[in-house]
Amino acid sequence: MEKDWMPPKSRPEDQKVGLISWAGTYLTAENYGNKITAVAKGLGRRQTWELKVCNEQDEDCQAVVRLQSIYGHILLPEGDGSVYCGCPRNAQHGYFLLRFHRHGKWTLQCMITGHYLESDGEDVFCNSRVLSAYHMWAPRPALHVHVMLYSPITCCYVRASPEQGCVWVDTPVPYLEECGFLLHFHEGLYHLESSSHHFLSQNDRLVNRPSPQTAFHLQLRPGGQIALGDGEGCLLYPQGSHALLALGSSPMGGEEWFVLQHCTAWIAIKAKNRKFITIVSDLEVCAISERMTPMSFFQYKSNPNTNAVQLRSVTGRYLAQRSHRAVVGDGQKQEPRAIFCVNWNCGKIVLQAANGRYVGITSNGFLIASSLHPGPCEEFRIRLINRPFLALRGRYGYVGTSSEHDQMQCNMDQPDCIQLLPCRQSIYHFQAQSGTFWSLTAYGTFHPWGKFALNFCLELRGSNLLAVLAPNGYYIRADSSGVLLADSEAITNECLWEF
Repeated sequence: MEKDWMPPKSRPEDQKVGLISWAGTYLTAENYGNKITAVAKGLGRRQTWELKVCNEQDEDCQAVVRLQSIYGHILLPEGDGSVYCGCPRNAQHGYFLLRFHRHGKWTLQCMITGHYLESDGEDVFCNSRVLSAYHMWAPRPALHVHVMLYSPITCCYVRASPEQGCVWVDTPVPYLEECGFLLHFHEGLYHLESSSHHFLSQNDRLVNRPSPQTAFHLQLRPGGQIALGDGEGCLLYPQGSHALLALGSSPMGGEEWFVLQHCTAWIAIKAKNRKFITIVSDLEVCAISERMTPMSFFQYKSNPNTNAVQLRSVTGRYLAQRSHRAVVGDGQKQEPRAIFCVNWNCGKIVLQAANGRYVGITSNGFLIASSLHPGPCEEFRIRLINRPFLALRGRYGYVGTSSEHDQMQCNMDQPDCIQLLPCRQSIYHFQAQSGTFWSLTAYGTFHPWGKFALNFCLELRGSNLLAVLAPNGYYIRADSSGVLLADSEAITNECLWEF
């Protein structure tokens, strides 16, 4: 089972980073011409770069890479020291030797000229072969901040235990909400916050508030592998027979490295008979359980560009339509019969199987794909299992509050946590961190200090994408002004939120 849950070796999101100069500004691809600057103070789309790795890092702590902007252009240094974005003139043009340094810093040296990429805090150039502090860049993962950490050495995910006040590396299948963490970036350092809103400290304990003792240096390698340390030679890695995540100075065989990945979405599905869909005897699928158990949890894997969805159980197998129209739990990844077409309607879903018929339940609770047209017996409700809160990121940034604005904003560098209070399946109340509720104005904007709870409907539109139907009947969208609005009748790209 452990191998079934190993993260893929290479994903585009693993290679996306922001690069922070010595002055605290970000390497930016401007949207006019092919100009490169380093003026921006936050990580947005134009500050996100995808590493195109020519060869993997070696024992000398280096790799050969190209940097591709959000517009698909390559960062190109010229012989006169200028830097711009464009199309490489030849096979060697645009390659940098990436070296890893103390405290997680990177240097990028042009493979043709030997010059280092640097910035004066505004402009970017590449004209010096003498290494200095001005050539140091701090990589920041561009992945959504709600993450999981996977240990390739132990084949387990990291799990927080608020009851015991510590963190373990002991979970083969990451369906628990305790496997999700928020990776906060603050003043060049990182804080790891658990789903219970505790912070991992350097003394290996979970504490209530962030402080200098919860701040870690992050080392990042191409491919999304990270190591966290105290900056004085100690690193976090699993220790002892129970795999306690703790600082130490003697990691063995690379056990300090973790694969950083977006926290996956797990759901429970309730049928018309008000029972949860459950795997029985490792194969049969029935709506028979009144309570949720791990065997009624499914990882929701969906393509945002289509209505195709796969539902993966904790066994590592997928729901699939078989002979006699039965739906069972022995499907394989990307198997045609394990792919369903999903349609959403006010928080309810309808699943169409590979045979073209709709999935429903028999009188004794078994799943079967037999209906030509969907009716009440073919409608299912969804509940998020491993998400006690949402951290929403849209086209312009994260959803959060700002001291400069009264309304909720959608262009923040860091998110505000939205506590999810389940009302009924797919319907939630949004609670702010202060304990108050989201309120909706007549103009379709939001405030986080309401006294009364409102109903919000969540619709999953991808493996880690959702749309939110607000109480006024409109979808919530990100506006280019930075204001969060509930005024869209249809789901557009601005209505899709990473969570």
